[in-house]
Amino acid sequence: MLVAFSVAPGVAADASGSVHDAVADAIAVVRASGLPHRTDAMFTTIEGEWDECMAVVKAACDGVGAHSQRVSLVLKADIRPGYTGELDGKLERLEDALSAKESRDS
Repeated sequence: MLVAFSVAPGVAADASGSVHDAVADAIAVVRASGLPHRTDAMFTTIEGEWDECMAVVKAACDGVGAHSQRVSLVLKADIRPGYTGELDGKLERLEDALSAKESRDS
């Protein structure tokens, strides 16, 4: 399964509104998990089995919770039993489809 999630403190640590220290703690949890992952400006996506993905999400929330009494979590999951390597596979298929479309349109 793929799980895309965003976790942040409910209250910023300072007047600038920055939450990067808390988010860094969450990403450290993801990296330490050993699961395939990708982080962008808005979400972190991890790939694994249900229990291991949810354990990482919980630990990431706990890490952010050390910075704030309130934690915000946004989560989206693609549950597709029997498939692995989808963190890259989905993007590869998308790029192939775009290349084919560009070839047809030119």
